Amino acid sequence: MRIRTKFVAILLAFSLLSPIPIKAEDVKIGSISASSACLIEAESERILYSKNAQKRLPMASTTKIMTAILGLESGISLDRVIKVPKEAVGVEGSSIYLREGEEITFEALLYGLLLSSANDASVAIAITVSDTVENFVSLMNKKAQELGLTNTHFSNPHGLYDKEHYTTAQDLSRLMSYCVKNDLFVSISGCYKRIVQAGEDLTRVMINHNRLLNSYDGIIAGKTGFTNASGRCLVTCAERDGLRLIAVTLNAPNDWSDHASLFDFGFANYKRVNFDEISLKIPVISGKTSNFCAKTNDFSLFLPKNTEEICVEINAPRFVFAPIEVGEEVGEVIYSIDGKIIAKVPLLACETVEKAKYRFNIFTWIIDFIKGIFK
Repeated sequence: MRIRTKFVAILLAFSLLSPIPIKAEDVKIGSISASSACLIEAESERILYSKNAQKRLPMASTTKIMTAILGLESGISLDRVIKVPKEAVGVEGSSIYLREGEEITFEALLYGLLLSSANDASVAIAITVSDTVENFVSLMNKKAQELGLTNTHFSNPHGLYDKEHYTTAQDLSRLMSYCVKNDLFVSISGCYKRIVQAGEDLTRVMINHNRLLNSYDGIIAGKTGFTNASGRCLVTCAERDGLRLIAVTLNAPNDWSDHASLFDFGFANYKRVNFDEISLKIPVISGKTSNFCAKTNDFSLFLPKNTEEICVEINAPRFVFAPIEVGEEVGEVIYSIDGKIIAKVPLLACETVEKAKYRFNIFTWIIDFIKGIFK
């Protein structure tokens, strides 16, 4: 059985579809000041815009994105009290001015890392997770390999310049895509202000360096960075109507403007479309029941806003022989645009059908066969 049908995009009752499609060529990205830039859709990691996106450059404090996710994945409780090691005191650059022996929660260190961009907090986290900074750096590079960041290498957990400490805009976008799947990472890096009480004599007020949190609609996470060697670096994630985009700029004099331009382009031209499940009944031969239900799972696709027709083709057998196991793949649904396949979704059995137990009777079989012909 092959059923082929077309749906006009505006008739697909999905809230993400635009009633007046905008053609991509009608919207232009403004001048991007960055030496290197990349814009991707977070879920698919599809590149929407790139400028020298595979060029290796220093990354400054955007390094702390990796430091943070390793801290969050370490299994260390957020309310665990950490005694600040001497190695974390007086680290060059941005700081929350940790004191040796001071007791502070692991959560407070993470906020200091992502909001205040504190280098001392990054060292404290590294030692807490891996006992030494060197061990933690090895963990950073191992994670980079696991994520396929082939043009990235870490030498420290904070981002101070080192010739062997580099990344690319494309690698950083992929790292951020991974990190925003972690709700705690999004919650912390998207927080504007955090007040932490450190004992009776010290209150730390941490303000997020990411100015876009209060100036661009939809920003949910990000990390800033700057050194004289790297220039201004910025990684941000914005979400509107279920569509998440990630922008990265390295060595960008006008990074706030760059990111606004990149997101304006992405949200004007792309959408995420949700597709409900498709279900149908398929006849069964030699089963305890005469048919069974098969269905797809609901899912979503990332598409250009000017998409007008989505072709849906259901490929399923005329019948199947029992037994059938629940979850068994029995066919597929193919989604295409202008003849180009954009997704294949399996049809799965919703129920188990056991094989019927009966004695074979040639006369009954012939009668059933003839009945089947006339049906």
